[in-house]
Amino acid sequence: MRVTRVLAIWFGAGLLRPAPGTWGSLVAVIMALLIDRYLGFPVLLVATVAVTALGFWAVSVELRDTPSADPSEFVIDEVAGQWIALLFSSAAFWGRGHEGFLPYPAPIATFLFFRLFDIWKPWIIGRADRRHDPAGVMLDDLWAGLFAGGATIVAAAAYHIPMILMR
Repeated sequence: MRVTRVLAIWFGAGLLRPAPGTWGSLVAVIMALLIDRYLGFPVLLVATVAVTALGFWAVSVELRDTPSADPSEFVIDEVAGQWIALLFSSAAFWGRGHEGFLPYPAPIATFLFFRLFDIWKPWIIGRADRRHDPAGVMLDDLWAGLFAGGATIVAAAAYHIPMILMR
């Protein structure tokens, strides 16, 4: 099996059924939590940039003969998008000196928001998906990751600000 295929299916996560995108996202969350916990936010940031670059490369190579395809088993785009989404919470806690696993419910909220935006595909996410080219395979999930990360921070603020004000 080619290296590009192994990367595109994220070491087999994309072969899990049903809903390979959800499985790929779940594997991505677990991996990101471990990277964040044991290596820290800066390494998660570098890993996210690396997996994004590898994703563009692997998907382009794998779709060379069928450029308009978006195989469901390709989940490196979910990994990159999910990691982008988790960067928001990771950066916030890292900036406050937090050590340890990202506290509940940050990873769960990020996972749910990412899946919501990845499936719903509003606005620019849908436009990227409709490109029907290898870049579009990656871009819709990167945008979904940005939306999910922002939504997670907004949800956390909406929960915590009233609690702070009531003190």
